[in-house]
Amino acid sequence: MEHQVFVPVPVERLGEALADPARVARAVPGLQQDAGAEPVAGRLKLRVGGHSVTYRGAVRVTPRENGTYAVEGDATEARGTGSVKLALTLSLTGTEDGTTVTVEGTADADGRVAELPADAVASAATRLLNRFVESLAETAETAEEQEQEHTSVFDTEVPPPSLDRDTDETTPDDRFTEDFADLGEPPAEAAHARRTMIGRSAEEVDHAPPRGRYAPVPAPQTVAGNPALRWAAPAAALALASAIVLGRALRKRRYDRS
Repeated sequence: MEHQVFVPVPVERLGEALADPARVARAVPGLQQDAGAEPVAGRLKLRVGGHSVTYRGAVRVTPRENGTYAVEGDATEARGTGSVKLALTLSLTGTEDGTTVTVEGTADADGRVAELPADAVASAATRLLNRFVESLAETAETAEEQEQEHTSVFDTEVPPPSLDRDTDETTPDDRFTEDFADLGEPPAEAAHARRTMIGRSAEEVDHAPPRGRYAPVPAPQTVAGNPALRWAAPAAALALASAIVLGRALRKRRYDRS
């Protein structure tokens, strides 16, 4: 097997992505990782023509001293007895516009894949390699953009604060004094607030009702008479009148007897 893929990413960035197993696992298209297993391990469905074969296995990427990367992998069919073994070498060649990835090696397979046409198998393997390298390049570009944004935030020069004495000699107290210097005396609202707050605690000031022009106008109070009192007054007057009449009658009766 020999295949080349070009990606618009620098060699250094692509090499860093290949050295990170987690990023390699994310770049394998359709890989379903196993929990608690190696980073590049799990289930992968391979489509060959109108057929699909699911494999379960692992892949290991190891950097070499000469700058190449060794890719070794083995897998077995999830529903069958077939198996696949990979022994590939990835070479990265930098260009003006990006990196050319050269894939060389061998792949041995038996089982259902061996029964399918060789051209269809080669086309499926080439498509898988292209998508893997392109996805790996996307992760490298994303990491580079994040680093640039992170660096730009800390490299930005912070302007001096507006209250720095080197840039502004006027303190907040001086500016407050200058605001009322031309008036000669504080405004009426400020004078009233000062007179009302002197000698009072903070709790009394917070809960004191507003006074002056901002005091709320109390609602008119209507005093409703007690119904019992309305009936009690005429009854008392009637009793008093009866007592007067009765007293006069008694005095007249005593006068007649005498």
